[in-house]
Amino acid sequence: MRIGMFTDSYFPQVSGVSTSIRILKEELEAKGHEVIIFTTTDPNAREDEKNIIRLTSIPFLSFRDRRIAVKGMNRALKEAKKQKIDIVHTHTEFSLGLTGKFVGYMLQIPTVHTYHTMYEKYLHYIANGRVVKPKAVKIASRYFCNRTMGIIAPSQQMKEKLASYNIYKEIRVIPTGVQIPDRIEGIKARKREELGISDSELVLLSLSRLSSEKNLDKLLHALPEVVEAYPTAKLIFVGDGPMRRELETLVGDMQLSRNVIFVGEVKNEDVKEYYQMADIYINASESETQGLTYLESIVNGCPVIAKRNDYLADLITENSLGMLFAEDAKIGETIIAYADFYHHSDVATNQEVWDELMQKISSEAFADAVLSYYKTSIDIYEAHPREEVKLRVNLLEKIRR
Repeated sequence: MRIGMFTDSYFPQVSGVSTSIRILKEELEAKGHEVIIFTTTDPNAREDEKNIIRLTSIPFLSFRDRRIAVKGMNRALKEAKKQKIDIVHTHTEFSLGLTGKFVGYMLQIPTVHTYHTMYEKYLHYIANGRVVKPKAVKIASRYFCNRTMGIIAPSQQMKEKLASYNIYKEIRVIPTGVQIPDRIEGIKARKREELGISDSELVLLSLSRLSSEKNLDKLLHALPEVVEAYPTAKLIFVGDGPMRRELETLVGDMQLSRNVIFVGEVKNEDVKEYYQMADIYINASESETQGLTYLESIVNGCPVIAKRNDYLADLITENSLGMLFAEDAKIGETIIAYADFYHHSDVATNQEVWDELMQKISSEAFADAVLSYYKTSIDIYEAHPREEVKLRVNLLEKIRR
């Protein structure tokens, strides 16, 4: 099968979306399929990329490290014809998503869509939230998603949100999988020495884009309570973003400079070193839809402390995997409780639970589920091509009105 994936965000832009797409691409290719990525230009992109078509783009408003294509639909169509793609898989509702719709329509092939982002958590990036309102997100999402063969939701939480938008197409929950890494011998001691941290110190890891929707300030406000119980505890921020200066200022104001380290952005292949170095991964975000960092942490043997939701409650099923908190005021208390447990107990994972979890969240299982959805979508499309084309035309007319 030849798959055309359309996305506004792809490496070298680091994000959960980019990572999810690359994992899927690599697994599909390992199974003998061909994947062509249609994405935006990037000044840091390599010139020798294989099967990556980059369309002219500009930075996206105040979200400057993300880009949006400004032209290239005809070029994308020409390349898609040349590559003889069998199905379009869109990963954005913006420029490349619309380009993917156009290509699918012109080539008369099915389109499926992954809805990656809880946009209502990101409206502050557009005129500080004064222009685009949640109702507009609902309307735009409904029109976009109802013009596909079906939608992939990374979590049940996302499926329920899309259902509330009155999207009538099938929404199938397929969580993004992760590759199971090798454990790096001696990495904990080496990485801690590199960061000036001793083996005995409690190390908390935050790994994400440094932006307001990640609620990173909540972690800092909880840290004094942790430091009271563990005076040499360290909070490591791995990642970069628009909130870094604000967070650094807050660290200074709270006199936490000895307890907080900002590492900056690291290469994707080096991320596992930080998970394997840390004692606990912590996350207070309510905007996560893929759960990638949680999964990456677990497969690297680093337990998770995060804000409770249905997805995490189903994932963190025993103490060896981590602990959840219901309210932000409980972050510090939860970290201390788990640190006490972690330091004074034999944290042994139930092997049966572990094996089942690894099978469930593996990148191979992820690719198999998506591939099955592709095949189903193609079969349905080929059985009812006229109905699908008519539906697309009608919805295009509604959008124009």
